[in-house]
Amino acid sequence: MKQGTQGSAGTGIPDAPARGSRVPPQQRAADVDRDRGLADGAGAVRGEHTHSETPFPRPRAVVQRSSVRGQILDALRTALVGGELTPGEVYSAPALGDRFGVSATPVREAMQQLAAEGAVEVVPNRGFRVIERGARELAELAEIRALIEVPVLLRLARTVPAARWADLRPLAEGTVRAASSGSRAVYAESDRAFHCALLSLSGNAQLVQIAEDLHRRAQWPPAGGAVTRGRADLLADAAEHLALLEALVAGEWDVVQPLVREHFAGAA
Repeated sequence: MKQGTQGSAGTGIPDAPARGSRVPPQQRAADVDRDRGLADGAGAVRGEHTHSETPFPRPRAVVQRSSVRGQILDALRTALVGGELTPGEVYSAPALGDRFGVSATPVREAMQQLAAEGAVEVVPNRGFRVIERGARELAELAEIRALIEVPVLLRLARTVPAARWADLRPLAEGTVRAASSGSRAVYAESDRAFHCALLSLSGNAQLVQIAEDLHRRAQWPPAGGAVTRGRADLLADAAEHLALLEALVAGEWDVVQPLVREHFAGAA
């Protein structure tokens, strides 16, 4: 029986040499390569990392944390626009975390984003201070918005088909409903969505991003937390959206031009 050649039970794998026998160096190297290959194969079956493949980075828990951070960021922006976070006041991440029912970590990350946007500033060992913004700075932001958006909208008025403008009617009507609520925070979000949709027809994503950032900055309340625009002002602003859209759909250039300019003049 040639068991030493065929291996145990006909597996084709040679049996281990008898104790005390000497294995040639070539055979030892072959056995090492064989065993390594078998181990790698088994690891691949189990989904483990093997020596022959490029390591695949494991997903991080930050995915979920980013989702929470995004929700907290939206909530903090709403609180800023609504005047719940008072300009000049310092807020700590743990205290805000208790308010929102989350840990301090996503709050701190969201506040760092707001700091990058210029809404708050870091106060070492204390938290974040809401920036005090004067009326002049808000007027300057409104002026910059007008310099960017007015020429673009006037150009689009001559090139975009009426049907494309008509598709934005639900957003314009949404600003009227938001204004009816009397909430500056609710209206600011609806107003932002409408203006971004208008500018998106230009196909310039960078323009939309810059305009969105300017819009957010222009909505922050001035120092002292005084509310400068009441429900009547919000309703008048929203009515201009509908009037502008009607003129764009109808192709009434002579009506569009003064409406666009007056809309941004009123925002300033």
